[in-house]
Parts: sequence; structure tokens; C-alpha cells
Amino acid sequence: MSIRITSMLAVAAVMSLGVAACTKAETHKAEVHAENAGETAKAAAADAGAAVKSGAAQAGEVVEGGAMKAAQAVENVSGDAARKLEQKQAEAAAQGKPGAINPATDKRVPAN
Repeated sequence: MSIRITSMLAVAAVMSLGVAACTKAETHKAEVHAENAGETAKAAAADAGAAVKSGAAQAGEVVEGGAMKAAQAVENVSGDAARKLEQKQAEAAAQGKPGAINPATDKRVPAN
């Protein structure tokens, strides 16, 4: 939004200076002011673009960081679940329960 306001102010300044200029000296002065206003608008647009780019990069890092934390949480929970299931299967296989899989050998206890 600030880019548009700055640009509009620069255009308004150029128009008002152009209309008010009567002599060659005043016209030249108005042109110089118009060039300066244009450069100021150009610099403001570049600054705004850089700020948007920086903000977008930062937002991307925040999203990526959040995704990493979520993935780590899923890994932790699934790792815990896998360890519990493995322990239960080891106990069931040691008791000879049909269908259980011994995690150490990866062999299923046969059904009777």
C-alpha cells in the first residue's frame, strides 16, 4: 500500500510542479524535482519489495520449522508405539501365543 501512496504522491508532485511552471528556469526546476520524486518513489518501491521478500523468507522458515517439529513429534510417538508393540509381541511369542511374531527372529508363532 505504501508503494502506491508514494507513487501517487510523486505523480501529484510532478503534475503540480509542471502546471505551476511558467519560465524555462521554473520548468527546469520542476523537471529536477520530478526526477527526484521519481527516484524517491523508485527507492521506496525497492525497499518495500525487499521487505516483502524478507518477510516471505522468514514466514517460509517459520512454516518449515513447524513442519520439522511436527515430523519429530510423529517420529517420537510412532517410535514409542513401535517399541511397545515390539515388547508385547516378544512377550506373546515367548508365551507361545499363536500368531505372535518374535521381533528378534521375525518369525510368527504357528497356530496349533
